[in-house]
Amino acid sequence: MPLFSFEGLTPQVDAGAFVAPTATLVGDVIVEAGASIWYGAVIRADYAPVIVRRGANVQDNAVIHGPPGLTTDIGPGATVGHNCVVHGAMLGAGCLVANGSVVLDGAIVGAGALVAAGSVVAAGTNLPAGMLFAGAPATLRRPVKGTGAEIWVETNPEAYAELAQRHRTGIRYVDPEAGDE
Repeated sequence: MPLFSFEGLTPQVDAGAFVAPTATLVGDVIVEAGASIWYGAVIRADYAPVIVRRGANVQDNAVIHGPPGLTTDIGPGATVGHNCVVHGAMLGAGCLVANGSVVLDGAIVGAGALVAAGSVVAAGTNLPAGMLFAGAPATLRRPVKGTGAEIWVETNPEAYAELAQRHRTGIRYVDPEAGDE
């Protein structure tokens, strides 16, 4: 996995975390136990710290960064879906930011909330816990509980924790030049 120190700040990755070999971590990044950072994800903490809490998952091609002085915090068990951008935001425990969404500076996504795919959470917005938000800008649609979205919020952290363990032991580099198959 590409880890890069920047101006004396070096990523700290717990031994119990999974970081895909093509993910890139730069600077003041902390990845806690059980978290997973997937293929092509970039976490760049050159202006301010980025913390990926226990059991959170940052999926393929997501970009996590923040402006000077504003820590980005991916809460315990939170999911950042494929191709998302999280910039200087705080994600609560177990929330789900679905594929292709953008969460901007100073925004707070409450615990167990769901940001629907392709949504944009405007800077400084505070999304309450347990609610479903969609659109650009993201607006309140309804509670997550009792909807089809509830299963995604509840099962995604455990599913990705299990999948991370499978990838930890099940992937290997294939060198086509050497005839590996």
